[in-house]
Amino acid sequence: MPVKTDSRRIFLQHAAALTAGTVLLPSWLKAALKPPVPRYRVAVIDLMLLKRQKLGAFALAGQIGADGIEIDMGGLGNRETFDNKLSDQVIRRQFLEAARSHRLEICSLAMTGFYAQSFAARPGYERTVGDCLDTMEEMNIKVAFLPLGVQGDLVKFPQLRPVMVTRLRRVGEMAAKRGLVIGIETALDARAELKLLRDIGSEGIKSYFNFSNAIKNGRDLHKELRILGGKNIIQIHATNADGVWLQHDPQIDLPAVKKTLDRMGWQGWLVAERSRDQREPTNVLKNFTANTAYLKSIFQK
Repeated sequence: MPVKTDSRRIFLQHAAALTAGTVLLPSWLKAALKPPVPRYRVAVIDLMLLKRQKLGAFALAGQIGADGIEIDMGGLGNRETFDNKLSDQVIRRQFLEAARSHRLEICSLAMTGFYAQSFAARPGYERTVGDCLDTMEEMNIKVAFLPLGVQGDLVKFPQLRPVMVTRLRRVGEMAAKRGLVIGIETALDARAELKLLRDIGSEGIKSYFNFSNAIKNGRDLHKELRILGGKNIIQIHATNADGVWLQHDPQIDLPAVKKTLDRMGWQGWLVAERSRDQREPTNVLKNFTANTAYLKSIFQK
């Protein structure tokens, strides 16, 4: 018995010393011991998981195999601002804890309410976007998604361009002052979007590129990416229109897309949005697990 007791005591002493040594490691060595962050990470969207601003989105995203999740700000409708549950400090803490427990990163907040609202005409846009920026700061999220939507389509409504530039420049300034970025999705081709970004002239506004926008308009996906350039793209919706999974989609050659992005020097979040099997469009787990797994098999080799 004494031998066993001594052995256990020695073991515990060594374990305590090892733990203490780890705590006392210099910060540069601790950083070196952490697993490297992949160049490309894959996320899913709570809205498309049918769990808009619901805690259950985290468990489902973890089951799907995603690295992160894009959280929606809630609906707009006739409200002055988003129906945002995350304005409540208690709920914010619950979301952050859920993200930690499922080892997920909240890669962005989405203002999808602007899909059906006119960013160029809606009153109080500064307050609306400001609420999103406030939530980002509270949750340490660096990127927001802002679709210009149907009513803000600058191809169909080019007359909106001056007011759109003015408003985007304003919210871009608001974001840049906080070290945040708003990624915009437009209906423009890459050259026109690049000119829009230059006219806005704000580090707080970049492109949130969508594969499907290029494809459905008959544009060369690779050329569009190269024209915009890596420094102008903050995140990518890395899916196509619904119909088939990415691995069966003849319109996207993902290994070739990876080569293009590699050559551009781009890195960041690839966010799965659609590409659902038309036979089971509401089977969230099946559709997004398939697309997430395929994206990872290509981009995280």
